[in-house]
Amino acid sequence: MLKRMHRLFLLLTSYYFKWNRFAVLPFYFCSRACPHFILSDTSILQTAEIERRIERETKAEKHIQKLLLLGTGESGKSTIFKQIKLLFQTGFDDAELKSYIPVIHANIYQTIKILHDGSKELAQSEGESGKYVLSPPNKETGEKLSSIGGRLDYPHLNKELAQEIETLWKDAAIQETYARGNEFQVPDCAHYFMENLHRFSDAHYIPTKEDVLYARVRTSGVVEIQFSPVGENKKSGEVYRLFDVGGQRNERRKWIHLFEGVSAVIFCAALSEYDQTLYEDESKNRMMETRELFDWVLKQPCFEKTSFMLFLNKYDIFEKKVLNVPLNVCEWFKDYQPVSTGKQEIEHAYEFVKKKFEELYFQCTAPDRVDRVFKIYRTTALDQKLVKKTFKLVDETLRRRNLFEAGLL
Repeated sequence: MLKRMHRLFLLLTSYYFKWNRFAVLPFYFCSRACPHFILSDTSILQTAEIERRIERETKAEKHIQKLLLLGTGESGKSTIFKQIKLLFQTGFDDAELKSYIPVIHANIYQTIKILHDGSKELAQSEGESGKYVLSPPNKETGEKLSSIGGRLDYPHLNKELAQEIETLWKDAAIQETYARGNEFQVPDCAHYFMENLHRFSDAHYIPTKEDVLYARVRTSGVVEIQFSPVGENKKSGEVYRLFDVGGQRNERRKWIHLFEGVSAVIFCAALSEYDQTLYEDESKNRMMETRELFDWVLKQPCFEKTSFMLFLNKYDIFEKKVLNVPLNVCEWFKDYQPVSTGKQEIEHAYEFVKKKFEELYFQCTAPDRVDRVFKIYRTTALDQKLVKKTFKLVDETLRRRNLFEAGLL
């Protein structure tokens, strides 16, 4: 009640000054700072209009469904979030696109530093093999670029620096190191950025939508977006408010206040990270961390009736990797046995991982929660058509659940 009175007071103040700019404000304050109103006939009409507006806003708010986007760092959550902005909102304007230029340049410098330092580490640890040793002409360049990559103030990428980075990238030792990128936190965007260096270093460069999707910025705090997969003007469509939060361990304490009143949790798990370690803890396998986080989220009391949408993400990377890196290198998948080759083996491996998550879900779901919705989707966050199709399926699932709960199905 007090909240409503306070909101009414603020709105009345703004309306009154707008319509009666030189009039005396028609209320006074008591010593306890509670607004008491002495209203004229005109003010009564204004108050009634404000009340109707509040009622409309409150009613509209009730129809907005809250979605929580969770997952570990590097799971692809933020790329999904950016896709939603591109697909169901107005996308990125020129100012927003330009704001990604320093981000992309920083990603490039950070990537070449990781690769250079990784090659040095491998050259020292595997002394008998010279394949990780940079060619003499590139050693000095490598040290220079590694130094730049370790700074906080990255220089603007110009043609000269881009050429030096490209030369180092093509060095055989760097390519050998890149092949073992899972050991050195080499980002998934590395190849894309290295293949577009000259475009990124152009004096008139403006990032494309695809560039923005590949750009990597660690989410800190909470960001939100409101959208409808079928358009907000269509009566059949739901309106959603999607919250994206930081996935690194030190960011997860910021999640708790968002847990109440959630219609669905969208949990992102990167399929391709079964052989990688955490950025913040290189002794911890990323897939094992994902398993533990999913387990913890499932057991939260506030989610006992919340729908769960599991996005098994980065399938595009997974299908290339799983034929070369055995799935059973991950402790959780140690009982996996290959049965075929090529596409059949990829599908078999995917179904194995999917089953593991299904088993975990039901192990962590109490008997009185088994009726909550649980769906699994195979996703590639960079594939706009697939993300659009997936969110339309999510929308359909949630709308059917709402109709069922209303007794209309």
